[in-house]
Amino acid sequence: MRELRLAGIDIGTLTCRLLIADLSPLGPLKELHSERRILRLGEGVDQLRQLKREAMDRVLLCLSEWRRVIDHHHVDAHAVVATSAVRDAQNRQEFLDRVKSETGLEVEVLSGEEEAQRTMLGIRSGLPAHIIDVLAVDIGGGSTECIIARQGQSPVVRSIDIGVVRLSERQFRHDPPTAEEIEEARAWVRCEMTEALATMPRRTGCTFVGTAGTITSLAAMAQQLPAYEPARIHNYRLTIETIADLEHQLLSRTKAERVGMPGLENNREDVIAAGAIILRTVMDTLPEGECLVSDLGLREGVLISLASRITQ
Repeated sequence: MRELRLAGIDIGTLTCRLLIADLSPLGPLKELHSERRILRLGEGVDQLRQLKREAMDRVLLCLSEWRRVIDHHHVDAHAVVATSAVRDAQNRQEFLDRVKSETGLEVEVLSGEEEAQRTMLGIRSGLPAHIIDVLAVDIGGGSTECIIARQGQSPVVRSIDIGVVRLSERQFRHDPPTAEEIEEARAWVRCEMTEALATMPRRTGCTFVGTAGTITSLAAMAQQLPAYEPARIHNYRLTIETIADLEHQLLSRTKAERVGMPGLENNREDVIAAGAIILRTVMDTLPEGECLVSDLGLREGVLISLASRITQ
């Protein structure tokens, strides 16, 4: 396979991500351009089952800008995927048609299983060589995917419809959340995870790996990073004790009081507490005492999958 220059866009419930990279047959992804923006496409989707017009407008403006960036890099191919918010919305076709007509981009709406499989491609591309069997969790805005990936076997995937936006909108009516709201949120995550895990194969011998914005933000907060540093976040080890401490700090503050906390990405203040609850509850349910953080995930997997398709 010759070196390919590819672009991928991940349209998430909370965040949209762009990655342009060169892929060679023997080496890792060589990043050329990377962006992510918190645009909240999925706000209100849990209750209304509709994408709001103003949310679609925000994303379309971003995609128009990114289309120009992609064209500037003269890529060999590009792929655009959408996840939970778009697949759950009854008016998703309106959004997909607008993206096509206003930007020329075709969007593939991924199922939970397809999302997880591509996420695992991205995770695997950045794991230390000695880590073979993996239990991965991907906490998104609208859903959370759990993936068991053993060498030589097809990944086993379970997707639950709980993400940071969905949990925040459905459970948190006060700022900060009350003790009752927090316990209700934990109970919901625990119930859904227990049900999902009951149908998964044995997990012994697997390294627990976490990806996506909640987990990378918690890794940045644990290190009190003044700016996002992928090299210090990727393959960082988050202990359950650190996660519990961060969760306590977040839940004891209002959204406004979380602004400026070291390591916390701007505009994630209102959903990071829900993310901490999800991660801690998932780890308690498994149980796991440590999470290996991956800065690579779905958007890297989108490029690897695209390269595989166009070189077959």
